[in-house]
Amino acid sequence: QKEVKEQRHQLHDIKKHCDFKTQGTKAKKLHTCSQCGKSFHNKGDLNKHTRVHTGEKPYTCTQCGKSFRQKGNLNTHIRVHSGEKPFTCTQCGTSFSQSSSLNNHLRIHTGEKPFNCDQCGKDFISSSYLKIHLKVHSGERPYVCSLCGKSFSRPDSFKLHRKIHTGEKPYKCSYCDKSFTQSQHLKSHERLHTGEKPYYCTQCEKSFKDAASLKYHLQVHTGENLQCIS
Repeated sequence: QKEVKEQRHQLHDIKKHCDFKTQGTKAKKLHTCSQCGKSFHNKGDLNKHTRVHTGEKPYTCTQCGKSFRQKGNLNTHIRVHSGEKPFTCTQCGTSFSQSSSLNNHLRIHTGEKPFNCDQCGKDFISSSYLKIHLKVHSGERPYVCSLCGKSFSRPDSFKLHRKIHTGEKPYKCSYCDKSFTQSQHLKSHERLHTGEKPYYCTQCEKSFKDAASLKYHLQVHTGENLQCIS
């Protein structure tokens, strides 16, 4: 956990450095948004902010046509196509395209969950996970399938559901001709070929190819009623 904390401190130092660059502008005249009254020290920041109200997205990805309000967001998006993931966890080697994603991931190792649901007390590692969870309480399901009418609270669940209608299976096995709708299903399948079993039981050291198999096995030790998982 010491290494995790050091890595998080490094990310914090980068943010402090970026904040320090703006400190010299504090005495300058404020530029205020005529739409909402929010003020900025830099006119360029005001111009970026006004796009929230106008809906303007001047930065467009040449590969897929998706547009963004800020150039930095476009640069981050481009990594989806290039596969670049420059932010790597020193604990487990998992890489990310954004520093914020790495920062959230590090909390898995530290156990830190600073975002609390005030309705049920459940804690989360990121504000986005908390936001998704809150829809459980509100019953909000804003993502509606136009083909079957089924609705979802999460955009990723909705996106996955649409593949049922399209038949899309973009994740192809490197060892055989099988393909899958989800990347995690592909990873689990490929372990049949590689023999990899990364999920270990802490009580008997038996290993499994996926988390679901380990969870089922743990019932042997806990004494829970075993049920068929097929």
